[in-house]
Amino acid sequence: MLRGMRKASSNWLGKTIMAVVMGVLIISFGIWGIADIFRGFGQSTVAKIGHTEISLNEFRQIYTDRLQQISRQFGRPLTPDQARAFGLDRQVLQQTIAEAALDEEARRLGLGQSDDQIRQVIMNDPNFKGVGGNFDANRFQAVIRNFGYTEPRYVAEQRKVSLRRQITGTIGAGIEPPKAMIDVLTRYQNEQRTIEFVKLDAAQAGTIEAPSPEALATYFEDHKVQFRAPEYRKIAFVVISPEEIGKWTEVSDEDAKKVFEQRKDRLGTPEKRQIQQIVFPNVAEAQAARERLVGGTSFEDLGKERGLSASDVDLGLVTKSSLDPAVGDAAFTLPAGEISQPIQGALGTSIVRVDKIEPGKEADYASLAGDIKREIATERARVKVADLRDKMEDERGGGASVIDAAQKLGLTAVTIDAVDRSGRAPNGQPVANIPQGLDVVSQAFNTDVGVDNDPISFKGGYVWYDVLAITPSRDRNLDEVRDQVEARWRQDQIATKLKATATEMVQKLEAGGKLADEAAAAGAKVETATGFKRDDTPAGVPATIVSAAFRAAKDGVGQTPVSGGSEVIVFRVTDIVDPAVDFASDAVKKLKESLDRAQTEEQVASYVNKLETDIGTTINQAAFAQVTGANQ
Repeated sequence: MLRGMRKASSNWLGKTIMAVVMGVLIISFGIWGIADIFRGFGQSTVAKIGHTEISLNEFRQIYTDRLQQISRQFGRPLTPDQARAFGLDRQVLQQTIAEAALDEEARRLGLGQSDDQIRQVIMNDPNFKGVGGNFDANRFQAVIRNFGYTEPRYVAEQRKVSLRRQITGTIGAGIEPPKAMIDVLTRYQNEQRTIEFVKLDAAQAGTIEAPSPEALATYFEDHKVQFRAPEYRKIAFVVISPEEIGKWTEVSDEDAKKVFEQRKDRLGTPEKRQIQQIVFPNVAEAQAARERLVGGTSFEDLGKERGLSASDVDLGLVTKSSLDPAVGDAAFTLPAGEISQPIQGALGTSIVRVDKIEPGKEADYASLAGDIKREIATERARVKVADLRDKMEDERGGGASVIDAAQKLGLTAVTIDAVDRSGRAPNGQPVANIPQGLDVVSQAFNTDVGVDNDPISFKGGYVWYDVLAITPSRDRNLDEVRDQVEARWRQDQIATKLKATATEMVQKLEAGGKLADEAAAAGAKVETATGFKRDDTPAGVPATIVSAAFRAAKDGVGQTPVSGGSEVIVFRVTDIVDPAVDFASDAVKKLKESLDRAQTEEQVASYVNKLETDIGTTINQAAFAQVTGANQ
C-alpha cells in the first residue's frame, strides 16, 4: 500500500490528485475517525451506522460519482488502483459514514426541512443563476447533470445536507480563537529579519589537483552504488488513437470549407454590447418607467428605487446569444445610447439601454483551415479506432507480437532499444519517441518478456506494448564511468573545502570578527537581504538561508550549504523586527477566519466521531473491497 502510494504520487498528476484528495478529506468530514472494525454482516450492505444501512449499490454510486468528478477535473480517468493508492476509497467511506451518522442524529432530534425551504435553498444557489441574476432552470439541470445527479436525487441530497448543516452549524457556533493565539501567530508570520551574507563557491575552494589513480579507484569503490547501471528494457509499442490516425488522413479544402461555413458565426468574434436592463412585472410598469428614463432619470437611479444594485442593472459586455432571445433581438438592433421599448421576455417585461458597442470580427478561413482539417481528420479517425482495436486484439489473440500485428495492419510500431524506469536511455537523456502523457515505461517495468499485456487507454484510443528484452542492473567498472567518478570526486573535494572555510569564518565571526574583513580575505563580497519574512523568497537568497536566519538570534551567525555543497553561505543576522499586531487589519481578520474554520472543523469532527461511537458503526470488508476493486 505504502509503496503504491509513493509510486502513484511520484508524478505531477499523482501529486495534484493527492492534494485534491486531502482537501476533500477535510472539507467532507474525512478527518472524522470511524471504528476500525471490519466484519461481514450481509453481502448487499457495505456499512451499518445505527439503524442506517449503506447498501452496496448506494456506495457504488457514491464512489463512482466521486471518481468521475476527480477524473473530470484532471481530464483523464482515475483507475481503481490509483484511487486506492491515493486512499480515496477509505476517505469516501469515511465521508459516507459520517454523513449517515448525522442523518441518524437528525432523525433522533426530529429535525425537518419543508419543500419550500429546500426550493429556496436551491433557487438562491449562485451556481444556478443566469445572466440576469435569477434562477435558471436550464443551468440548474446542466450543472447537476454534469455531476451525475438527477433532479429528484439532487433535491433529496440537498435536504439531507441542509439537516446536517443545522446540526454542525449549532455545534460549531460561537467558537472563536483566543486573542493570544492570534497575537502569537501574527507575530510569527510577520516577523522580519535582515542579514548580511557571503557566498563561498568553487573560487574560494582553491585549486583542486587531479586525483591519483589510487585515490580515484578508492573513491569509486566506496561509492560504487552511485554509478551502478540501472535495469534497461527493450520495448515496442503501437498507438491507435484518433489523434495518431488523424495524422494519416487527408482532408480536402472542399470538406474543410463546408465545416467552416457551418461554424462561421461561432469561429469569429461575436459583436458585444454593454447593456443596462431592468425587468418589470408587466408592460404598464415598463412603459411608465421608459417614459421616466426618456425624461432624464438614469437607469442607476431607477434601479435603486426598485432595490437593485448597480451590478444588477448593468449586464456588462455581453453577446447576443447570452441574453434572453427576445431581449437579445431588441438590444442588438438598438443604436448606442438609445432606450428600448418594453420587451416581453421569459423573465418578465424588460427595458434595456445600449451604452457601448464592440463590433464583431468575421472568421477567416485561411487562418483556421489547418485547425479545421485536423479536427475533421481526428473525428473521422474515431470511427477507425474501434475497427483497428478489434483487428489488433484479434492479431494479439492469435499470438502475434506488437510489431508483427502493427505491420500487418499497416500501423507504425515504435521500438525503444533501452530505457530505464525513469524514461532515460543509456546516455542519460530522456527517450524522445514516447508520446507526451503516455506512461508505457512504468507499465513495461511491471511485466515481463513474452507476456500478452492489456492495452493502455490513451487519448481516446489504445496502446499495445511488448517487452522484448531485459538488461539487468549491474555494477559498472571504473573505465566505463571514469569521467563521472572524477567529476563527483571533485564536487566532494570542493564541498569539503568550502565546509572547512565556512566553519573557520563562523568561528572568527563569533569571536568578534567582521564579515566584511572575512569576505575580503576569502575573495568574496558581502551581500544583504532586508526585511524578509519566513515565507518570503528574497532575490538571490536561497530558501535554506531564509530558514536558517529565523533560527538564529540577533547578531547570530551561521552557515548553510547550497546546491548540494557546491556553494556554502555564511551569514549574520543584523536586525529583527517584531511588528505590532493590528487586530483591525485585513490580514489579521483573514487569519482569524482561518482559525475559526479550523477550530469549527475540529469541534464538529469530535462530535461526529462521538456520534459514530455511540450509534455503533460496522463495516463489511468484503462488500467494500468489491466496490473499490480491492479484491480483483
